[in-house]
Amino acid sequence: MSAQINDGGPAFPTLFIEPNYGSGYAGMTMRDYFAAAALQGLLASIQPNQLWSGDDVAVTCYRTADAMLKAREGSR
Repeated sequence: MSAQINDGGPAFPTLFIEPNYGSGYAGMTMRDYFAAAALQGLLASIQPNQLWSGDDVAVTCYRTADAMLKAREGSR
């Protein structure tokens, strides 16, 4: 059994209520939001002579997002 990943909850919560599906919050998670921000910064800083694979970029961005969520928990 794998450990549950902390996704930080919804980044921009928008309540939806659907008669056939129930209710909840739609939108991206804080983890995805942080990873997207890390992706922007990383891609903006990569020099032309640096080689990164798509997998390396994705893993780095989500590790950064996970670290940001962990730091966020400690600051409360």
